[in-house]
Amino acid sequence: MSGLAGCIGSFGSQPYNDGTIDFMMSPTEPQNYMMKQYGPFADHIDESVDAADIELQYASNYSAVLQGLGSGSADIAETGPFAAALGVKSDDAEIALQRKAYGGWKYTSVIVTREDSDIESISDLEGETIAFADITSASGSLYPLWMLKEEGFEIGEAPTSDNGADFTATWSGHAEAFKTLQDGQAAAAGVGKFITQGDDGYVDGVEPIADYMADYNENGIPRAPMVTSPELSEENKDALVEAISNAPEEAYLGENGKPNSETGEDGTEDDLWFSGVRPADLETYQPVIDVANSLGLSTDLLDG
Repeated sequence: MSGLAGCIGSFGSQPYNDGTIDFMMSPTEPQNYMMKQYGPFADHIDESVDAADIELQYASNYSAVLQGLGSGSADIAETGPFAAALGVKSDDAEIALQRKAYGGWKYTSVIVTREDSDIESISDLEGETIAFADITSASGSLYPLWMLKEEGFEIGEAPTSDNGADFTATWSGHAEAFKTLQDGQAAAAGVGKFITQGDDGYVDGVEPIADYMADYNENGIPRAPMVTSPELSEENKDALVEAISNAPEEAYLGENGKPNSETGEDGTEDDLWFSGVRPADLETYQPVIDVANSLGLSTDLLDG
């Protein structure tokens, strides 16, 4: 297995049909973490799919993931729910699998602030700076914006810009948005709850303002999918999906090979956040599309 160094925005490596499986990672965590986390997983795919090497790629953003899949320069990717729906609508991706973590198939979005701030509720964010993840992230942009709107905020042109919004906004990645909050460059961050977790609840110095699953909808957000390129042959797609579906526990444990949090034992930052997969399609992510529609967002967002 070989891994690419550097963050990629466009792709030129060989497609699966030429003997290389290009596996693309969305920028939910820093690149060095994700390369370690996905190393054993990629090794398993490499060993399971005949006549194909595998290469891990770290995308610059969700849009780059879909561009890579649509062009056929990426074969399979892990990405967010809304980004996957966008990819299906634009014929750039096909949803293949849904991931499971912490015992369930759903997760949540949060708006968090620092414990030393004067902010106690969403209403205190008027006129403040909020850091979001990628514009097409479900938990890091779509759902935080929905929570703001639900509390009476004007979101203006968000997530493409903060024009007309009752707040100032930045968009980056989950880790970057969370760090922006921690560094005092934003009053709050709208991110997936997974990026805020420490050894015992939230990371020290951070507290929630709103939690989508706890405060608005106990059903939560359908956990993120794995998607394949429409340029793949059915034979190649089936081989990839089968290999991933049959991945053993050790493939999820990262380079250090220690149990992850779902086993009830201490894990490491190298462990993958998910522990299993099941078949999925666009219908699985219809709740995400419904939230986007309620915000007036079109699933052709990437065309802007």
